[in-house]
Amino acid sequence: MDETIKNRIFDPYFTTKEKGVGTGLGLSLVHGIVSKIGGEITVESELGKGTTFRVYLPRIDTEAAEKTKPLNPLPEGRECILFVDDEEVLVDIGQRMLEKLGYKVIARTSPLEALEAFRAKADKIDLVISDLTMPNMTGDVLAQELMRLRPDLPIIVCSGFSEQMNEQNARAMGIREFVMKPLVMRKLADTIRKVLDED
Repeated sequence: MDETIKNRIFDPYFTTKEKGVGTGLGLSLVHGIVSKIGGEITVESELGKGTTFRVYLPRIDTEAAEKTKPLNPLPEGRECILFVDDEEVLVDIGQRMLEKLGYKVIARTSPLEALEAFRAKADKIDLVISDLTMPNMTGDVLAQELMRLRPDLPIIVCSGFSEQMNEQNARAMGIREFVMKPLVMRKLADTIRKVLDED
């Protein structure tokens, strides 16, 4: 890649894809995760030859890690969850996390396909988890469409970056929870049970 692109690859929403093909949040999310734990990413790239990413993570103090109290078991469930994100890799990760927690998962990378899937199985889906920023239809609009079909439907909306949406705005729209990305298994497991057990 050239220097202009290289200097912007970690910017939220920067993408070289055509409009409507991707959101440009993948590398931004990775950078956010690595930075949050005190790590660093370096990039070397030569136009026409290739690109190398190096991820440096802080070393864990083994002694301190061993003294840490074990966490309570992750809450699990058997309900059916519709999981929506336009990034294929995030759908794959999300689906694996949810299935590991015992849930049945219907995964979609398009909000329009998710809406069709819901229409086909509205009575079988117990919860919807949707990304906020997606092409063709944002997660909050998808949530409104789904709640028109089933007003009592529990919905969790997730975002890596949002100036328009926060927990208060989400709740005012009828969305049960608003979760910031990256999705951490403990937080996701706890939030799902909180939302499902409210009903």
